[in-house]
Amino acid sequence: MRSTRIVAAASAVVLALSPAACGSSEKTADKQASGGTSNAGALIGVTMPTRSSERWNGDGENVKKELEALGYKVDLQFAEDDIPTQVNQLDNQITRGAKLLIVASIDGTALTTQLQSAADNKIPVISYDRLIRNSPNVDYYATFDNYKVGVQQATSLLTGLKLLNADGSKGPAKGPFNVELFAGSADDNNATFFFNGAMSVLKPYLDNGTLKVPSNQRDFKKIAILRWKPAVAQDRMENLLTSTYRSGLKVDGVLSPYDGLSIGIISALKSNGYGTPAQPYPVVTGQDAEAASVKSIIAGEQYSTIFKDYRELAKTSAQMADAVLKGQKPATNNDKDYDNGVKVVPSTLLNTTIVNKTNYEKALIDSGFYKKSQLQ
Repeated sequence: MRSTRIVAAASAVVLALSPAACGSSEKTADKQASGGTSNAGALIGVTMPTRSSERWNGDGENVKKELEALGYKVDLQFAEDDIPTQVNQLDNQITRGAKLLIVASIDGTALTTQLQSAADNKIPVISYDRLIRNSPNVDYYATFDNYKVGVQQATSLLTGLKLLNADGSKGPAKGPFNVELFAGSADDNNATFFFNGAMSVLKPYLDNGTLKVPSNQRDFKKIAILRWKPAVAQDRMENLLTSTYRSGLKVDGVLSPYDGLSIGIISALKSNGYGTPAQPYPVVTGQDAEAASVKSIIAGEQYSTIFKDYRELAKTSAQMADAVLKGQKPATNNDKDYDNGVKVVPSTLLNTTIVNKTNYEKALIDSGFYKKSQLQ
């Protein structure tokens, strides 16, 4: 009888508690099924380097649009290439309670304190296009295949010089050709990938004398353009023309890693008599398919650019953020190459396209990246 009473009492307790327990289980199951609801509508901080570049404007607005379409609030900031400004922007976003940060850094080594603060507050960080260096507190990296970009830039230079045909086969030209080399900002990790990719293609031609660098300026540190400033590239090209090409030598090609630099370089060339039937522009490469450079390509000035569809990069970074905030692991396709000095950062690399006068309509207009009227 005593045993029977105990069982009956226990059963009554279980029956009394079961509705609440059932409700709790259902809520937990619902939360798991939805990937967790605590971050729904969360604030995400997005910081971009500057508004002065057409490219970064597009990146910022597209990331914001993609995140808002997923239901998040977005604080989008542009730092105008000023490191203290970007530092303050990140501090403010952390203070305001951002649940995740997407950062396109100005200087990939200057944010370790802010990233540590983010980690202390359990805020994940996605490095956007430019790898943030020297910090363990970078969770993911969304970018393009930057080494391949350099390969494409060098390949387009060789194609423009007719050392290669469009299909990659050997072209009719023999050389030697005079070329000058430019690199991006030394504090941007991508700049070394672009340079190394390009040199992997150009080195054999430089070694056998098919390509010559009359200035002898081939070292990355010597040819790097701080902050990717067009005016700095223009000044350097002016100095090269004055110091090296006054004897009657002609520039046949310029490896330029970015459209803004290319415009500055072409301005310097134009000031020194290039751009006429008697002295046509050299083959000048570029990157980012900015409207000014595409117009320059159409006009027969700049030879090529590399099209990086930042609409896709924005979508990829937003999908990464969404997965992280739902407690999931984002999809990546490169987990070995992007070492930031402390850790290898899991990365997603997107494809890029060489664009020149022969294919700009298909690559840029047919894809909807530009309207035809924007390039007229």
